[in-house]
Amino acid sequence: MTSLGIYIHIPFCLQKCLYCDFLSFLEGRKQQALYFDALKKEIAESAPECSEYEVVSVFFGGGTPTSVAPNFIEDVMRLVREKYRLAKNAEITIECNPGTADFEALKIYRKSGINRISIGLQSAKDEELKRLGRIHTLVQFEECYKNARKAGFENINVDLMSALPGQSLADWEESLNFVLSLDQKPEHISAYSLIIEEGTPFYEMYGEEKSSETGHLRVQISPLPDEDTEREMYYRTKMILGGRDYHRYEISNYATDGYECIHNKRYWQGGDYIGFGLGAASLMKGIRYNNTRDFRKYLDALLKTKQTDEGCMTTSLIREDARILDMKSQMEEFMFLGLRMIEGVSISNFKNRFGRNIEEIYADVIKELTDKDLMEKKDDMLRLTSRGIDISNYCMAKFLIDDE
Repeated sequence: MTSLGIYIHIPFCLQKCLYCDFLSFLEGRKQQALYFDALKKEIAESAPECSEYEVVSVFFGGGTPTSVAPNFIEDVMRLVREKYRLAKNAEITIECNPGTADFEALKIYRKSGINRISIGLQSAKDEELKRLGRIHTLVQFEECYKNARKAGFENINVDLMSALPGQSLADWEESLNFVLSLDQKPEHISAYSLIIEEGTPFYEMYGEEKSSETGHLRVQISPLPDEDTEREMYYRTKMILGGRDYHRYEISNYATDGYECIHNKRYWQGGDYIGFGLGAASLMKGIRYNNTRDFRKYLDALLKTKQTDEGCMTTSLIREDARILDMKSQMEEFMFLGLRMIEGVSISNFKNRFGRNIEEIYADVIKELTDKDLMEKKDDMLRLTSRGIDISNYCMAKFLIDDE
């Protein structure tokens, strides 16, 4: 049976962070209830098209899924179990920000079947959290982490972010070492560098030379680390985590044995997944599409549109930008997503999937990167070297096929 991942988008937050460009916003309990009514209808209506799949992962992302009443999440989990063929050992993740889930809520999530929690720490220093516009403190993270363990979570990820405003190399190492000092250290750590995204308050501050006043929020601008410092943070992350039994399996992700994120690996390895909720993306049977990002349109389509006698699926009204991936696009994605993985891409899988040898398509690129010590072949795998990973964007871009 073909496997499937499910992503469920919860777009609500208590406050939007200064660096965040995700689809998220503040809404009251009434609007949240309407959203979950629409979300459950989408999930139920989409079940028949997923009947041939076994669901191996479910991921509640956002936004902040734990910012809503936990019974909303509990209801969705009940529906997923009723309508979908959920694998016995399915990985089911919920993203959580400290301060948004108390012990009772965490018990509800765990009892509902959620078995993995991803806690957004970002920094172990309160002054850095303030600069990011985060609403929690380090003490709140410690309480959340302790309660998650107490509630029965045995698979915890902690998110950390480097290259923050005003952050030194010593500051970054302090955050890493703090996480490693936790009682029963996390099974997984995601360690990302801050990216200044257009349309965010940080872009107004750092992307262009503008005032530090953004709306009603005023922050003290601190300089970003220089490139040399950022690069050193990157190397120290590998050394520190590698020395504490974490293996790096993707550019920014580290896990102890047996705890790689099943859901995210689907994205990088080209597996099918379906996204539910506002703005969620899907890739099913070679067709990629996105749900509408218009909150009102999403609610109206699913809650107000009447079903016809022919059984018209109202979910078709929220799906946009559907695109059949041609062979060229599929090969490109296989390469530049797969090369995010430290193990690289399988040469035999390429042949099985596309019916052509990888050298037929990419011989020149492979030779160029190999000659520059940016890529290497090991058995059936083609992967970036340590030097190649350092400039991964450059290497991956080489696998975009020029139109003839």
